[in-house]
Amino acid sequence: MSTRRTPWHNAAVVAALAAAMLAGPGIAQAAPQSPQSVPAAGERAAAATITWTLVRASNPTADQQSAYNLITTAMNAAVNRYNNLSDLGKTITVRYEPGVPTADGNINGTIRFGSNRSYMTERTALHEIAHTIGVGTSSGWSSLGGSGTWTGAQATALVRQFDGSSAKISTGGGHFWPYGLNYENEFSGTAADRHVRLVAAMKNDGL
Repeated sequence: MSTRRTPWHNAAVVAALAAAMLAGPGIAQAAPQSPQSVPAAGERAAAATITWTLVRASNPTADQQSAYNLITTAMNAAVNRYNNLSDLGKTITVRYEPGVPTADGNINGTIRFGSNRSYMTERTALHEIAHTIGVGTSSGWSSLGGSGTWTGAQATALVRQFDGSSAKISTGGGHFWPYGLNYENEFSGTAADRHVRLVAAMKNDGL
């Protein structure tokens, strides 16, 4: 003898089967959404990154294309090093301007390379990125480095890890040393890494 099922009964069966399927193996169910949390004191927020773009002529000359190639290689190496060793963030615009004697960097995020190919290197790019971060260009630089010696605690402690308990960071003319990469003969893999770490520590100090 057959039993007649009412529409509501059929609907309940379908709903029950659907619930069972959703709960079965291989079915992902969304977890309840919780408010986005703010990192607690002492926790590290997500790292920022440095990004850059090169302003190019629409129909570059041979000189411009040669410069673009060298600048791109230098900037890629420098930005990769900064992003691998720090959580500094900056958006940088790079220009090739032959009239610039060497290269320069501004806290507004602009770097200019002149026509002298000897400055189209990773060392120069690292150095100029530091200027865009605030080395020699920020009010924090003036307050913490204006005396001729960097007085920020974190960068001072770091240079002493590198060079001994009496080491200090000297400042002048918008630059610092050691590890300021002010000249090409200062460059090495170790010096470049220490440069980035010191600039990050200076930023944490209030650069």
